[in-house]
Amino acid sequence: MEQKSPLITPVLIAGCLIIMTGFAIRASFGVFQIPIAEEFGWLRSDFSLAIAIQNLAWGIGQPIFGAIAEKIGDRKAIIMGAVAYAAGLLLSAGATTPAAHQFYEVLVGFGIAGTGFGVILAVVGRAASDENRSMALAIATAAGSAGQVIGAPLAEYLLGFLTWQQTFVVFAVMILAVLAVLPMMRSPQATTKAELQESMGQILMRAFKDPSYTLIFLGFFSCGYQLAFVTAHFPALVTEMCGPLDQGGILAQLGITTTSALGAVAISLIGLANIAGTLIAGWAGKRCSKKYLLAGIYTGRTIIAALFIIFPITPLTVILFSVGMGALWLATVPLTSGLVAHLYGLRYMGTLYGIVFFSHQLGSFMGVWLGGKLYDIYGTYSHVWWLGVAVGAFSAIVHLPIKENRAAPVAA
Repeated sequence: MEQKSPLITPVLIAGCLIIMTGFAIRASFGVFQIPIAEEFGWLRSDFSLAIAIQNLAWGIGQPIFGAIAEKIGDRKAIIMGAVAYAAGLLLSAGATTPAAHQFYEVLVGFGIAGTGFGVILAVVGRAASDENRSMALAIATAAGSAGQVIGAPLAEYLLGFLTWQQTFVVFAVMILAVLAVLPMMRSPQATTKAELQESMGQILMRAFKDPSYTLIFLGFFSCGYQLAFVTAHFPALVTEMCGPLDQGGILAQLGITTTSALGAVAISLIGLANIAGTLIAGWAGKRCSKKYLLAGIYTGRTIIAALFIIFPITPLTVILFSVGMGALWLATVPLTSGLVAHLYGLRYMGTLYGIVFFSHQLGSFMGVWLGGKLYDIYGTYSHVWWLGVAVGAFSAIVHLPIKENRAAPVAA
């Protein structure tokens, strides 16, 4: 009787720790919106543009780091990413102008690319067996949510006795310290003979000519738009637009006494709910059509976002939105990356997923930048929120025509 391959491996554990640390830091940037703007008297759009540039650089860097990992090795790419991440944080800590922040966030964005989904999921995907791959990708993705659970409250806590500059330094030390798990990141090249014979140029050409790859690329835009906007602006939105907390209620008893604290906790709730949502998505991805699951997730996000902005914003609706949106938050990632691996194989998964992820980060740039820009113009987040509802509906539709039949690799 053939022995089953284990789901939990050293590669998966190490990948989860790296993603969790990187995403904890990334998810905290929304907490710094108001403190940095108030210290320097900046417009909301100034720091928003810095975060938007960070997301765009992340998107540009993702296929680059995917290709680097496939050419010179996964661990070297991760080291390069962590060093860029730490350098960006340290330089940002000394920045006193919007232009400086915006420039240094390019390094942070490249750092997230080198320590994030594109590189780590490719390693995890190759190390996992066929029967475990969907769930392994989901577990690694859920680790990002675990980072989100601790990131924003950790930043809020550190800001209680440190300056935001000192907090950035602490985060830089954290991302470098996690490199201690790199010896565990040994992954085989789990590819077929035909895939090994196919060059990167051939697989890229095959993907670019495939309408399904284009639809996956387009559909991932709204995911980035919604996630980045909420991560960057939701704490500020809750702080300014949410109704008052009941000082004798259960939230006050839990130590949440201000809308600012509620905004930070909301980001954590999203991450906490998404741990379960992502694991369920990974389980379902092995059993159901990935394109229909993705269409369903984007439909759910569209409905939840529309209902939230239609009704008065209260502490209760903030919590309900956080749990509902959180359950669908990163559930798209194991399904999208798994769909790319299914259609085009594992050999160049990092590069192919990285290109798709660039669309995600274009959406992230637009969500964060428009959030700040339209807020400065209209004094409210409602306009950019409704744009997010519209692009979510668009993504739900474009996933439906995707063909999930895998084409044969082209011989070299």
